[in-house]
Amino acid sequence: MYLITGASGGLAQTAAELLLESVPADQVILTTRAPAKLGSFADRGAHVRYADFAAPDSLEAAFTGAERMLLVSTAQVGSRIGFHRNAIEAARRAGVQYLAYTSIVGAGIEENDAVVCTEHRATEAMLRESGLRWNTLRDSQYAQAVAYFIAPGAVAMGQMVGAWGEGTVGFVSRDDCAAAAVGALLGRGEDDRAYEVTGPAQLTYRQVCAMVAEISGIDVAYVPIGDDEQYAIFDSMGVPREYDEKAMSSSPIPWNSDDMVSFSRAIRLGHMSSLSDAVQTLAGRAPRSMRSVLEEAAATWPPAGAAPQAAPAEAAEAAR
Repeated sequence: MYLITGASGGLAQTAAELLLESVPADQVILTTRAPAKLGSFADRGAHVRYADFAAPDSLEAAFTGAERMLLVSTAQVGSRIGFHRNAIEAARRAGVQYLAYTSIVGAGIEENDAVVCTEHRATEAMLRESGLRWNTLRDSQYAQAVAYFIAPGAVAMGQMVGAWGEGTVGFVSRDDCAAAAVGALLGRGEDDRAYEVTGPAQLTYRQVCAMVAEISGIDVAYVPIGDDEQYAIFDSMGVPREYDEKAMSSSPIPWNSDDMVSFSRAIRLGHMSSLSDAVQTLAGRAPRSMRSVLEEAAATWPPAGAAPQAAPAEAAEAAR
């Protein structure tokens, strides 16, 4: 049987739909903290089970019966490593034989101190030492993060401001990441290796900014800044520097600024620069381009001069 964790989340739901195209529903286990959200999958015959990484006692029973598992990484900075340890240990106890894990490009570079990369690197180490067969799927930055979260503000203000410098990113569609993860889950990859999952081209944010300007028909300037300036912008918005659950509840952005600034710095330093054929290898299809995702999102962008709005929930979900 095949298992996908966090199945009420965006990437995991897409992966679940793709998995059901390849295997019978009664061979699929979907775990979530919110089983009611997966009623449509249960109606089709999939096994929907409650599981909470923060409640280790809930995990072993939820994973029992699965032979191959996709562990979709959590987004909670500070808690991620412990939650993933709970999941990996429970998977081993439950008899899971193989585990694919959604990591991030840059996690294999020791000097990369981006918060998100250090946490994924720690999880990858636990997985290698678990005794399970494994793959890590090091997803590049989602193209949707730019198209739905960064581009709207850039169009509204006429400038794309950030600390990315001239570093390149192999922006990848979230749907391609889901398809690659399902390919690994189905055994299309080579066990016990990391796959860097990228789009078809490495681009700088300056190049992406030019695409946004061309597609929108609005003059959007690229404005590179440093870490201190980036922190000051987030400070003025009321974004907490460190992750704190109480403080994050009132933040206008669902990430703390240490996380975001260190991620931008990693791009600037070239730590997130990667290009691979993993989507073709694992999903059996060519990856979508950054331009195609921007063109799809353009209808949601505000007119020039509009006041920037808080990102909708789907933009946050797509961001990383």
